[in-house]
Amino acid sequence: MGIVVVDSKDEQQVLLKVTGRFDFSSHHEFSSAYEQFPKGEWQFTVDLSATEYMDSSSMGMLLQLKEHACGEKPVSLVNPSDAVREILQNASLDRLFVIV
Repeated sequence: MGIVVVDSKDEQQVLLKVTGRFDFSSHHEFSSAYEQFPKGEWQFTVDLSATEYMDSSSMGMLLQLKEHACGEKPVSLVNPSDAVREILQNASLDRLFVIV
C-alpha cells in the first residue's frame, strides 16, 4: 500500500491516491498524509483508482479523514473499481461521502 499526496496550495485542495491494499497496515501512512494539513482548512479527494482491496479499518480511516475536514468541505472518493464501490455502498459510505 502506498499513499501519494498532491496538494494545490493556492486552492487548498489535497488529493490522496491510495494504491494496493487499503487496510489496517495503512493507518499510520494514511493519517500522516492528511494530518499535515490544518484541520478544517483543506478539501480532500481520495483517489481509489489503484486501490485493490478495502477492509473495515480503511472505512474507519475515511471517517477520521472526514472528521479532520470538519464537514466544512465534502470529502470526495473518486474512481473506485466496481468491487471497491460495492464495498463502500454495502457499508453505506455513499451516504457520507461524494463518490464519483
